Amino acid sequence: MRFLLSLIFLVSVAAGPALSDSITDREGWQVVPTSKQYQTLVDDLKAAIKAEKMLLVTQASASAGAKGRGLTIPGNRVMGVYRNDYAIRMLEASVAAGIEAPIRFYVTENSDGTATLSWKTPGFVFAPYMEEGGDALAELANELDAVFQTIADKAVASQ
Repeated sequence: MRFLLSLIFLVSVAAGPALSDSITDREGWQVVPTSKQYQTLVDDLKAAIKAEKMLLVTQASASAGAKGRGLTIPGNRVMGVYRNDYAIRMLEASVAAGIEAPIRFYVTENSDGTATLSWKTPGFVFAPYMEEGGDALAELANELDAVFQTIADKAVASQ
């Protein structure tokens, strides 16, 4: 039995990871399927971030890493977005909330070639710190909810 499990594992690793096709709605998330191609949505998201005077401070892509290893998986990119004035206000309200910055967008490629834009809302991300952060953190989260929604709206707008 152990040999069989090892063989199944080796075959699955050699074939590359099997990934789910789409992100589904879950508590605290916004999920927006689009008709855009993956790279187009990534590029449009970058432009929308810049247009809202926010900064793209981190990026990670398992699909880019897999490509470097000779594997092909659907496109995905996590993009961390923030700005220093928001960071200072956040830290003034709750130092512990600093672990959550930057707040991230997630672009995923679907099997039909389209892409989905997802993110946890800032209000949801900062919810565990609201008791300590009080009104200042709640106000910041509300502002950021609007900023992130505007960025998303611009990114997914028709081509």
